[in-house]
Amino acid sequence: MKDKYIIGIDVGGSKVAYGLFDDHNKIIYRLQHATDADADGSSFSDTLIENINLILSKNNLTFEHLEGIGIGMPSFIEYDSGYIFMTSAMPKIKDFAMREYLNQHLPTRIVFDNDANVAALAEHRHGAGRGTRHMIYVVIGTGFGGGIIINGNVFRGSYGAAGEIGHALVTPNEGLMCGCENKGCFMSHVAGKHLPLRVIDELKSGIQSVLNPATVDGQKLLSACKQGDPLACRVVGKMAHYIAVCVYNLYQTLNIDTYVFGGGLSNLGDTLLARVRKEFDKFNHIAFPVHFKMAELKNDIGIIGAAECIRDSVSP
Repeated sequence: MKDKYIIGIDVGGSKVAYGLFDDHNKIIYRLQHATDADADGSSFSDTLIENINLILSKNNLTFEHLEGIGIGMPSFIEYDSGYIFMTSAMPKIKDFAMREYLNQHLPTRIVFDNDANVAALAEHRHGAGRGTRHMIYVVIGTGFGGGIIINGNVFRGSYGAAGEIGHALVTPNEGLMCGCENKGCFMSHVAGKHLPLRVIDELKSGIQSVLNPATVDGQKLLSACKQGDPLACRVVGKMAHYIAVCVYNLYQTLNIDTYVFGGGLSNLGDTLLARVRKEFDKFNHIAFPVHFKMAELKNDIGIIGAAECIRDSVSP
């Protein structure tokens, strides 16, 4: 019997990463390219098809060798059908039957899930959430989202969109417009993609800063905050506040005690997360322990989780 391989694909707002896994769950080949934020569903799918075929060719494999392809997307996804309703980081990918399109060109099992669900699955099985019964993964990066693990399994809700914490409203109709087509969601206050606009808003108040909205990113924000830049510290403080409000609401709603933080902006470390913890503790008046942990799987989290989605789909 031939060994079976899995391709895991992690689609993010800035990059698309591919990993080829052998039947021992080892990554044996990687590929990465920048995300085309202007691509529509069919053109982006064509890019995936091209690179999947390239991976197979480079490794002397055919589709007969594949167990399947798992794909994590920053999208509202109907899990059972692989239908994409909306992708805030790639706004032209909406109302698109992506799995159906891919299946016309890729003769193998294909499983789609939201990128935060995929990451939650990876951290729960192989990272900071190992050994926990319930866990919520909170991703702070280009976007802001979450994945919910209950009794060891991803909780997807009625239509596959549970865990879209970034698009829950915190200041309805006030603030920046998000790709979810609402103003005032958590993502608009926290996500890296909105960081330049948030810096511009703070500059309008007259606060001086070394930050340039045209070039600001997470590392520049961290550096400026560590140097005591008042605007940078104000932006980080507001981010921490809204993340803490979101996590506290999740804790009150689901009573889950473990929160694993990942994503590019989590690299701000204690500059951000210590403030989140402090804000959360101000709100929380119940003595039970609540655990905040940093994700362990780093850049591989998305491709590992995507591969786990395939393993789940073929489990008896």
